[in-house]
Amino acid sequence: MLPIRQNIEQLGPVAGPYSHAVIHGDTLYTSGLTAFGSNSQFEGAGVQTQTILDQLSFLAESCKTSLQHLIKVTIFAVDPADIPEIRAALINRYGENVPASSLVFVKELFSPDLRLEIEAVFAVHPT
Repeated sequence: MLPIRQNIEQLGPVAGPYSHAVIHGDTLYTSGLTAFGSNSQFEGAGVQTQTILDQLSFLAESCKTSLQHLIKVTIFAVDPADIPEIRAALINRYGENVPASSLVFVKELFSPDLRLEIEAVFAVHPT
């Protein structure tokens, strides 16, 4: 079975050789998402986290799944001081559906305004 590669128009054009989402079998893998180009690009980590979760939710729904089926996230953050804001936004959105998670600190992201990037893995139900 070949993977299904999808770009979601509402998330903006891709700027390199990647897809927003790849579905293989019953699993959806996302590229890293940021607040770049959004109204929250210049806001703090908590607001940027909310924006990224909105993007992930939209992407998941476009691929026939939801945040309830989130399996794993990897968060790339630039400042340990942002963790309380990021954590609060995640707890608020996850509810009872807490995924496995990894947190990696990086020196910087591709734009100095960005506080974090999140990539995710979802379970999907075949149609």
